[in-house]
Amino acid sequence: MFVHQYIYHTMKKHLFIFAATLLALSSCSKEEEEDCNCGVITDDPIETNADGSLCYSLEIRNDCSGNLGSWCFDEDVWMDGNVGESFCVSNVSKW
Repeated sequence: MFVHQYIYHTMKKHLFIFAATLLALSSCSKEEEEDCNCGVITDDPIETNADGSLCYSLEIRNDCSGNLGSWCFDEDVWMDGNVGESFCVSNVSKW
């Protein structure tokens, strides 16, 4: 009888460790999958900088935070981005 209890408690302990590890790994992968530098283009104005150069601007609402961000892009990038479309900004921190 003692052997059966020992096996039962050992298996129960291993099952708990396995379940806790699986839960920890699955919660980490969800955060990694979410790309918080992406959002939906809400506006695309062309602005004039102080030096007289043009800024082909895209205003984007962040999918994670809901915040608005605005950046200047090359004309080619700006032409490809349309209001209402998804767009990811690289080399910026989360906004």
